[in-house]
Amino acid sequence: MDFIRKAMTGDERRIAEILVFNYRMSFYPIFRNDDFYFGEMTVDRMGQQILDEIDTYWVYDDGVVKGFVQIRGYEICRLFVEPVLQNQGIGTALIRFAIGEEDAKTLWALEKNTAAIRFYRRHGFDVTIERRKEDGTEEYLVRLERRS
Repeated sequence: MDFIRKAMTGDERRIAEILVFNYRMSFYPIFRNDDFYFGEMTVDRMGQQILDEIDTYWVYDDGVVKGFVQIRGYEICRLFVEPVLQNQGIGTALIRFAIGEEDAKTLWALEKNTAAIRFYRRHGFDVTIERRKEDGTEEYLVRLERRS
């Protein structure tokens, strides 16, 4: 957890880059919405949104910000790692931080994002029966809760 720190002003652009690249790679193939993924979802626009709630973000920073987790209360809102740096333990460090230091207990994941669901299950979360539609789509989110 040595590399995880509270995000601060100046981190928002790097967090936004990681977010935009991950959204395009993971969700564009499902939603196929050019206007959103290549028009509305820009690093500048997302960076401003992140800056507005920078106090809810923590970053993995070993000299370069390589991933982040956003936590509100007991909920993990977002957890992403730079795509080319995945499978190196960064996501594991972030989720362990979220659980151990911030007492994260729940999150929502896109039902079709089976890789993310497998990741969360490996780290102590189970899919509940709760589902809800992703706003403006026909896709579903599933709620996961941390095992007691």
